[in-house]
Amino acid sequence: MKKLVKYTLPALALAMTFSACSGISNLLKSGQPDKIYAKAMEFYNLGKWQKASTLFEGCQHYYSGSTKEDSISFFNARCKFKSRDYDTASGLFDEFRRKFGRSPFIEDAEGMYALCFYYMSPGPTRDQTMTGKAIISINEFMSRYPESRRIEQFEKINRELTERLHDKAYINAYTYYKIGRYKSAITALKNALKDYPESKHREEIMFLIVDASYRYASNSIDSKQTDRYLAMLDSYLSFKEEFPQSEHIKAVEKMADHAHDYLDKNNKDNI
Repeated sequence: MKKLVKYTLPALALAMTFSACSGISNLLKSGQPDKIYAKAMEFYNLGKWQKASTLFEGCQHYYSGSTKEDSISFFNARCKFKSRDYDTASGLFDEFRRKFGRSPFIEDAEGMYALCFYYMSPGPTRDQTMTGKAIISINEFMSRYPESRRIEQFEKINRELTERLHDKAYINAYTYYKIGRYKSAITALKNALKDYPESKHREEIMFLIVDASYRYASNSIDSKQTDRYLAMLDSYLSFKEEFPQSEHIKAVEKMADHAHDYLDKNNKDNI
C-alpha cells in the first residue's frame, strides 16, 4: 500500500513555484512563438509581471519586423515598470520610443518613461541628477501631449520635483552655514535664490545671507571688515524691504545696529 506524502505549506509553495518555472522553461524551449506569446499575455493580464516579461523576452526575436514587434516591446517594458524595475524599464521605454515613434502605444510609453525617472528620484538630501532628468522628461511629455489624461498628474509631479530641487539647494547652502564656512554659505545661498527665486525657503535663505554675512564680517581681519559689513547691510536692506513683518526682523536689526556702530567708529578713527 502506497503511503500518502504530506506537504507542509512552505514545501507545497516551493513545489508549485518549481513546477511553474519548469513549465515556463519548457514553453520557451518549445520553439512555438504563438504559444509563448499567448501565455505571456495570459500572465500579463493576470498581473504576473515577471513571468510575463520572461516569456515576452523569450519570443521577442521571433516577431522581429512583424506587426507584433512593438506590442511585445511595450508589454515587456511595462512589465518591468509594474515590477518597479524602473532603471531597466526606462531603458526599454527609451528604446521603444526611438524605434516605434508611430506605435499606438507611444504616448503611454513616453508617459511611463518619464515616470521611471520620477520614481527613481531620491529625497532632497541626496544627489538630484535623476530629479533633473525627471523634470526634463515630464516637461517634454506635457509639451508633446498637451491633451493627455496624464497632464494634471504630471503638473502635480512637476511641482513636487521642483520643490525637491529647492530643498536641495537650501540644504546644501545651510550645510556651509552650519559648519561655519560663511563665505561659501553666502555664495551658495545667493545661487539658490538666483536659480530658484520662487523657493518656499526664500525668506529663510535671505535671512541666512544677512546672518552669514554678519558673521563673516565679524570674524574678518580689520582691513576686510568695512567692506564686508557694507555688503551685509545691503543684504539686510533687501531682506527688510521684502519681509518687513518677518520673525527675524529683530535679529537682523540688531546685526545692522552693530554694523553701523562699527562703521561709525571706524570712520571717526580715520578722520
